[in-house]
Amino acid sequence: MANALLEDLKWRGLLYQQTDEEGMEKLLDEQKISLYCGVDPTADSMHIGHIVPLLTLRRFQTHGHQPILLVGGATGMIGDPSGRNEERQLQTTEQIDKNVEGIKVQMEQIFDFASENGAKMVNNRDWIGQMSIIEFLRDYGKLISVNYMLAKDSVASRLEQGISFTEFSYTLIQAIDYNHLYNHYNCRVQIGGSDQWGNITSGLEVIRKTHDEEAKAFGITIPLVTKADGTKFGKSAGGAVWLDAKKTSPYEFYQFWINTADADVIKYLKIFTFLDREEIEALETTVETEAHLRKAQTVLAEEMTKLIHGEKALEDAQRITKALFSGDLKALSAEEMRAAFKDVPSVELAKEAKSIVDLIVEAGISSSKRQAREDVTNGAISVNGEKVTDLDYIIDEKDRLEDAFSIIRRGKKKYHMVQFS
Repeated sequence: MANALLEDLKWRGLLYQQTDEEGMEKLLDEQKISLYCGVDPTADSMHIGHIVPLLTLRRFQTHGHQPILLVGGATGMIGDPSGRNEERQLQTTEQIDKNVEGIKVQMEQIFDFASENGAKMVNNRDWIGQMSIIEFLRDYGKLISVNYMLAKDSVASRLEQGISFTEFSYTLIQAIDYNHLYNHYNCRVQIGGSDQWGNITSGLEVIRKTHDEEAKAFGITIPLVTKADGTKFGKSAGGAVWLDAKKTSPYEFYQFWINTADADVIKYLKIFTFLDREEIEALETTVETEAHLRKAQTVLAEEMTKLIHGEKALEDAQRITKALFSGDLKALSAEEMRAAFKDVPSVELAKEAKSIVDLIVEAGISSSKRQAREDVTNGAISVNGEKVTDLDYIIDEKDRLEDAFSIIRRGKKKYHMVQFS
């Protein structure tokens, strides 16, 4: 009988490559295992593109297996050449340490660390950092031939424009990680994105050469997530969608998911959420029969915002969304307004009192004084959610949120941010 977990992963479209499908199925049927996924701390936050392998690892945890989360304090200092056509900029030890801390906090949000099969977090600097160059060359350099490494896609694709020895050695260093986890945590499976296949198989090669033939370890890769139109997943108008609330606010995070196209939403529900097959198939029916209600997108946005930012942040994001839809900005704090209107047209003006007519002309909200007067008297202008119909109304400190900005709306949906300096 097929393994239920692997069948679920297949249904979700989460299995790209496996090193030994039969052996893996047998292993999962016979015992609870430890398995790992690594993240290099190249920034102080992960973005949503990073989390697909991690969420897949979390699925193993819900089936009773133990996840090991490897944060690459050592490999992050080297730089993975996979999927890149140029050398990475090396980061300082201090920056790497800061990045590691940021990523740890996000891992704690996604995984259960307290139960019997609670996740373990490890940092490969704890063993790679202790290794001398002589140990590296004698104990591991002898195991892998240069020819083997040249055949790896991550290396082969860089040969024409050049690759440093530092990045060339990356695949071997990651192989040492898998071997270390196999030895010390009985880790049997490594999960990674599709670009990690070469690094994973290097790890299996090192395990094979340093153990007897009975050593059994496996590798799985996850397909690259793309949109239905073939474009790259995970970018919004403002760039990457980060897990750090300071880089991408929970409201913006929620909006990213709620704006998912009908053609993508079921695929994303399968990949990113822990809803079961029945629930997702019910939502698929709503996309086909009542797409205008956007029920699937709403559930996707709720599930993801709750998972990454928690229940309270989800409630705040929903409240901001509702306030913007109804135009009732008075329900929002200044901080929420700033987050909600981050991407609307913005202009900077001097911090001085002026009439509403002068301000909206100067800010380019109305095209002329005549138009501005018409807009005001017709009730088309609101300041921070309050309608202004008095042509003599003076905009001053009472209208400046945090003494720094005002949100002006013209008509039903045209918002502008006026920043004062």
